[in-house]
Amino acid sequence: MPLAVWTALAMLAFAGNSILNRIAVGAGAIDAQSFALIRLVSGAVMLALVMLGRKQSWPALRGRGQAVLGLLVYLFGFSAAYVSLSAGTGALILFGMVQVTMFAGALLAGEAVAAKRWAGAGLALAGLVVLLAPKLALGGLWPMLAMTAAGVGWGIYSLAGRRTGDPLAATAVNFVLAVPVAAMIWAIWGGGDWQLRGVGLAMLSGAVTSGLGYALWYRVLPQLGASRAAVAQLTVPVLAATAGLALGEPIGLRFAIAAVLVLGGVALASR
Repeated sequence: MPLAVWTALAMLAFAGNSILNRIAVGAGAIDAQSFALIRLVSGAVMLALVMLGRKQSWPALRGRGQAVLGLLVYLFGFSAAYVSLSAGTGALILFGMVQVTMFAGALLAGEAVAAKRWAGAGLALAGLVVLLAPKLALGGLWPMLAMTAAGVGWGIYSLAGRRTGDPLAATAVNFVLAVPVAAMIWAIWGGGDWQLRGVGLAMLSGAVTSGLGYALWYRVLPQLGASRAAVAQLTVPVLAATAGLALGEPIGLRFAIAAVLVLGGVALASR
């Protein structure tokens, strides 16, 4: 199949995570902690099967603390945010915070940062401020803070894995290592009532839109290159917001302004 088709499928999978979380957790079919745990376990099983199919040895387990920590913060923050956050807004906050976190990571690592990356990160941050400010005034900020934490977590995860020789294998082993820690978090934090529909959506999110989605993404990533890959991901918040319309989540003017700033900033930094 053409590269564009594979890329589009991967982006649909990423947007699908937002939609599935929103449908399951937002509707009360399952609690956020349980959704995150089931998603992680399902993703770990699917990625392990992909690794077995490749007939390759697993990478070393040492030195994966940062990646596992980032993955756990992302998963639990992501699901917690979608208790009340709309699909498009959540995806936009996540995408913007990943950009800002990776920019901060580059600075802390002493990398030379071009002016366009400064400008791009600034635009993305301004977009997030536009989105978050009204919620701060109304006292309804916690879901956005949860998604902000998820974005920081995914940014940390991305920073930890950007020099790995085999990203898919690294993702598989990170998912597997995160399972026992996530189970302990779930046991301490506590879960709520499960509905069969909620469990099914969590498994779908873990096995298909996460596990297979990541596998597909890592297949096309080398052919796209860094810049085209970054620009391709600009479609994820748009896809999530468009799908959210079917759930009765309108796209308001504030979201549109924030989207232009965040996505425009990421595009500028990725050129």
